[in-house]
Amino acid sequence: MPDPGYQIVERLRVEAERLGFHGLAVASVPAELRAEYFERWIAAGKHGTMVWMERNNDRRLHPERLIPEAEAKSIVVLALNYYQPDPARGYRVAKYALGDDYHSFVLRRLKRLCRILREDYGGQQRPYVDTGPLLEKPIAEAAGLGWQGKSTILIEPKRGTWSFLANIVTTLELPAGKKGKDRCGNCTRCIDICPTQAITAPYQLDASKCISYLTIEHDGPIPVEYREAIGDRLYGCDECLDVCPWNKWAVPTEEAKFKARELPELREMLRWDEATFTDHMRGSPMRRLKLQRFRRNLCIVLGNVGTAEDLTSLRVAAADQDAMVAEHARWAVGQIESRV
Repeated sequence: MPDPGYQIVERLRVEAERLGFHGLAVASVPAELRAEYFERWIAAGKHGTMVWMERNNDRRLHPERLIPEAEAKSIVVLALNYYQPDPARGYRVAKYALGDDYHSFVLRRLKRLCRILREDYGGQQRPYVDTGPLLEKPIAEAAGLGWQGKSTILIEPKRGTWSFLANIVTTLELPAGKKGKDRCGNCTRCIDICPTQAITAPYQLDASKCISYLTIEHDGPIPVEYREAIGDRLYGCDECLDVCPWNKWAVPTEEAKFKARELPELREMLRWDEATFTDHMRGSPMRRLKLQRFRRNLCIVLGNVGTAEDLTSLRVAAADQDAMVAEHARWAVGQIESRV
């Protein structure tokens, strides 16, 4: 007689595919999560100003505690492809942020899977979409979905690096996958390409130097020593993902919600007020920046790729009431003037 656990996993796999997920794997808990490395990483301040990563580590490192009422036994890991080519424009946005924010609609899909588990098989479930104390990439590796590459990004065989990860923590004991084999070999492309040398060694990332951290997570002024390295990247950075040789198998996403949004020229966006920013960014991951950090990033990119035509907008911004925006605008003016 077939193991009931396998029947549950196969049922979930079929339903997950209908919901647009291309991958599903299961990790048993407790799991190997590189806990010692994570604790050293936090102690060394490599997480920058992401202070939430210092909290709830009793659960982050022990996911069996994520359901307070009972001990979790398994984590279902799901993967959703978001790859698409970069649009042709004078600046770049990380591919994951070209379209709609994945958090809300992926969470709705996870809740459907949780309902199937609860109603048909019992147990307790909690869905997570990059919102709770989970080490998603080590969990995905433990489940056999792929392996954490030297950039620390999860790499899937026959897929590459372009996947959103989501998790369902459950008290059901499900058959687990086999830990993914590391297939990076001698390749160091991701380390070599990093504009700020944020990948300090294989499998080690100093997030405080990472362009994705600086342009998305970091609240204050961007340190001057990193501004030129940011180049034309308005939001996030895909350099270490783009060069991964496993992406030769990447295929464009079929998820309509990820279709790239139309955005105007940089100097036009620099003139946006709060209402205009909110209107254009509704439903976009970039909305989390809020207007002032968005304008900060615009000034950095204009300083790196702007022309004399952008100076008028920047000089207006240089008199902005927000001191951070004004300082970044003055820096950008100086950069352009030194070129032209």
